[in-house]
Parts: sequence; C-alpha cells; structure tokens
Amino acid sequence: MDTATVARFEAGRARLASLAYRLLGSAADAEDVVQDAFLRWQAADREYIETPEAWLTKVVTNLSLDRLRSAQARRERAAGAWLPEPLLDGDPMLGPAETAEQRESVTFAVLRLLETLGPVERAVYVLREAFSHSHAEIAEILEITESASQQHAHRARRRIAAGRDTAEIDRAAARRIVEAFVAAAASGRTEQLVALLTDDATALSDGAGLAETLRRIPTPEKIAAVTRAGFVPTPAKRRLVGAPLSIYAAVVNGAPAVIAATAQGVAGVVVLEVRDGKIASISGMASPSRTGRVNEQWLRGEHPDPVVESW
Repeated sequence: MDTATVARFEAGRARLASLAYRLLGSAADAEDVVQDAFLRWQAADREYIETPEAWLTKVVTNLSLDRLRSAQARRERAAGAWLPEPLLDGDPMLGPAETAEQRESVTFAVLRLLETLGPVERAVYVLREAFSHSHAEIAEILEITESASQQHAHRARRRIAAGRDTAEIDRAAARRIVEAFVAAAASGRTEQLVALLTDDATALSDGAGLAETLRRIPTPEKIAAVTRAGFVPTPAKRRLVGAPLSIYAAVVNGAPAVIAATAQGVAGVVVLEVRDGKIASISGMASPSRTGRVNEQWLRGEHPDPVVESW
C-alpha cells in the first residue's frame, strides 16, 4: 500500500478500536480486530470502495460479532471468567465522549448490560448510541432492514435503561471516594466499609489474578470482610507483588478506581461504581490479561500523588 492509503486507515484507527472495544469489552480483542481490518483493507480492491470509513466500520463490526459468536467467547462468558477490560481516563480507546450516551457506553455497568443482549442488538445499540449512525447506515452495516434496526435499538435501550443507575464521576470526586474506601478498608472495621456500600452492593474479583473464574461476593457484609482482609499487608502479599507498592486514585471507565502500582507498573485495579453517593459495585482485577492496557497507559502517563505512599 502507498503511504496515503496507510495514512487513511491510521486516521480512523482510534475510532475503529473504540467501536470494537464497546462491542467486545476487551482492549486486547479490539486491537486484534482492528489489525484484522487493516489486513482486509490492505487486500481489498480499494478502487471500488466509495466510502472507506463506512467500509471499515462494517468490517470491524462484523469481525467483532464473529468473535462474540465464537465458541471460545461463549465458553469464557458462560464460565464466569469475563469482566470488561478496564481503561484509564484519557485512553483513546474510550472513543467519543461528547454526549452522556457516549460516555455511558464504556462504563462497566453498561458493558456488563451489553453482555445480556444478543450480538446484533449489541451492535445496533453501540452504532446508534455511541457513534450516532442512522438506522439506514446500521441496516447496511449489519445487512438487516431499517425496521429491524429500529426494533433492535428499542429493545436494547429498554434493557440498558432498566439496569443502569451509576453516576458520572470527575477526578476530584473519584479521589474522595477512593480515599474513603481505602481508609475504611485499612481501618480494620467492617462497619465502616459497610456504611460506604449500597444495601444491594455486589463485588467480583479475580482473586489477585490467581483464580480462573471470578469470585462473586453477594452482600455488603461479605464484601466488607473480604475487602478488609485483602487490604491487610502481609509478607506473603508483599512477596507476591515483589516490589514496594503504592495506592492511587484514578478514573477507570468513568468510575472511581483504586490503582495498586509499583515502579514497574500496575499490580491491580479495583473499579468502584457509585449510585446515590454510595458504592454499588466493586470489580477487582489483577490478572495481566485484564490489566495489560491499563499498565501500558499508566507507564506512559503522569500520576497523581498516591493515597497510600507505601503499602
């Protein structure tokens, strides 16, 4: 390919990656899909592609749907091993963020709700709400009728609206929430943690990256007990980390997050989704398969002062 043709693809790479991420909930899978799309762009007879952006959007959407329908994806999700891959605030893969709908479409709450939709409903919702495609354009991309696109969009909006209830958070608010959470966890008193949680709070954890399936913690009292135990530093935990650890506050997928990091990178991420001023959901991840993108972005960027200097 000539330089101009490569440049045309690269100009849209971030948009294509953010589309694939919303559809798949995985930054690693999104990057693979975009690379596959590049290979198809390279091999295509581009003389007959009237609108490259539309052509590439169709290719990325359908490659993503193929992955969602794959046997491996179905096994992983059925086995309870799936969580959205976290992205730090400012990551270009988060994509367009001008509207509330666009920002909401990359929250953990909505990405999990998208898991309850069929692949086509999921694609229609993302293309319509996050990328403002018309139903005529969506029909062309997915090879369905406009009427079918409208019906899928209506059902998807209804499902998403029924389940979403978390609030938008800025960096200052995120730090306050993280500081309160860490202080309560370090206090050794579970009642302080319970007071920060909604009555129906739930948590998911990959067991410090060691568990094959996610551990589900169903009640505020159990969440508080597990969190308190997890935040107690021990020689075994320090050996596992292998370096001095600090605790930071960040915004991840629009929510407050605890980042545990050493000088070598991110050791773990805890995403705190907030509703009515309290924590409604906690997602703890330490597996490199889930924190790889956060680690890359963390090592490239500047960091705020830690909430805990030395853990």
